[in-house]
Amino acid sequence: MIKNYFLALVSVLFCQFNYGQSNYAVTPIPFQQYTANFQVQGTQDDINSNVIGLPFNFDFYGINYNQIVVSTNGYIDLRYTTANQSSPWSFTQSVPDVNFPVKNSILGCYNDLYNNNSQGFITYGIYGTAPYRKFVVVFNNNAHYSCSTTLSSFQMVLYESQSIIDVQLVDKQDCLAWNGGRAVTGLINLAGDMGITAPGRNTGAWTAYHEGWRFTRPGYSTGNYSFVKCDGNSDGIEDFYLQVVKNDLAPNNPTGLTFYTSLADLQAQTNPIPTIMFTNTSNPQTIYTMVNGMVKSVVLSLVDCAVDFDTDTVATNLEDANNDTNLANDDTDMDGLPNYLDNDDDGDMILTNMEYVFTNKNATSVLIDTDNDGKPNYLDNDDDGDGVLTFMEDYNGNGNPADDDTNNNGIADYLDPSNILGTDANSLDNSIKLYPNPASDVLHIANTSSEIISNVSIYSISGALIKDLKSADTIESISVSDLQSGLYFVKIQVNDEVKNFKFIKK
Repeated sequence: MIKNYFLALVSVLFCQFNYGQSNYAVTPIPFQQYTANFQVQGTQDDINSNVIGLPFNFDFYGINYNQIVVSTNGYIDLRYTTANQSSPWSFTQSVPDVNFPVKNSILGCYNDLYNNNSQGFITYGIYGTAPYRKFVVVFNNNAHYSCSTTLSSFQMVLYESQSIIDVQLVDKQDCLAWNGGRAVTGLINLAGDMGITAPGRNTGAWTAYHEGWRFTRPGYSTGNYSFVKCDGNSDGIEDFYLQVVKNDLAPNNPTGLTFYTSLADLQAQTNPIPTIMFTNTSNPQTIYTMVNGMVKSVVLSLVDCAVDFDTDTVATNLEDANNDTNLANDDTDMDGLPNYLDNDDDGDMILTNMEYVFTNKNATSVLIDTDNDGKPNYLDNDDDGDGVLTFMEDYNGNGNPADDDTNNNGIADYLDPSNILGTDANSLDNSIKLYPNPASDVLHIANTSSEIISNVSIYSISGALIKDLKSADTIESISVSDLQSGLYFVKIQVNDEVKNFKFIKK
């Protein structure tokens, strides 16, 4: 999970505003590496592969696809008609641009690769069980054109049923001697007028190591409510307690919802489901209700809980954090991915399987809860309870909070409540302050150091990046009038040093 996380994270919203003319968003994720055994190709220069069938339909910019081609220049093309055709290698445009030479593609790491020496390889594979499989394309040690000893490795992951795309930049090196070293990681639609890139990863010369990015569709399938339950005896039939749906969809008036097995019955207001416990007749099965005058589809699904869908070592049946039998409404880090499909349940940039740790290995084992707040570390985004989110305790800026020990006491800062903020000993002490605090309209920055503030970012209490400023000059104030009332974190970047603050928006 080593990567320049903070140097890139502070630009997430900047990237979305400037390049985000799409309904996708991009967020950083922990680094995770996959393997794949089916060979695509790896010896032809500037060429697209044969058509490769996807094991599931995949929604990309609102269109479903079940076939792809893979370019030796580092991207997946959803236009299967480009199979076996030449792949463009030269480009100067930034994404999005109608003149960008590649369209309707997932740009894992698009640049001019040249692997005729067969040193590296390109493969694909399938992980998991339907309806939550992953299709993975792996570029391993592919050489750059004109730089035969410069190699790059990266991976693209497509999620079934969720329209999610992950890109894992394993080790992206740079070849400045050719094509300006230009490369890009992101998405672009069929017309080229919509697209988004990972921050700092639009067209240009850059390197990356152990860096992960996730592209998601905000509000994807918002017309549906998902009720996913463990299939106890593997017969595809279970009792669904519809009060769970009522509590989620209409918490202020749960008795006001009535369910129907067909849309026609709902429209005619006939044959309502008579009981609060409903036994499905197919898997999945859709029933219907009306919420605030709008039709809401309720999709009832059963899964085999013996399968660890997110491979995070937490048994699927234990991922029902609120114990209401619905796996789909447990999203501890509020990233849109339910815990049973999320390998970082608390969004703290440390993989769940690294935090799902017990104090001992006998029958009385209990999950580690460093700050004794009742939340085990794998569900807690502030493991030591010091008020600084775990992912913000990455003071060396390499994307791994686990290797930061600024007071050299042998305890990682994110587990050490005595080392609050971890920046007390650096040169920014007392030279940068925020005022007023609380603030209602504008948050001012007083910088009495001789250094220039290059980045300022504001995060919500859940860790979501809310606002970002990036300047080659200086930053003296931030408008916060558009923020909701509450507690926020502010991260200020000065050269290679970081200072974290908390402020309250009135």
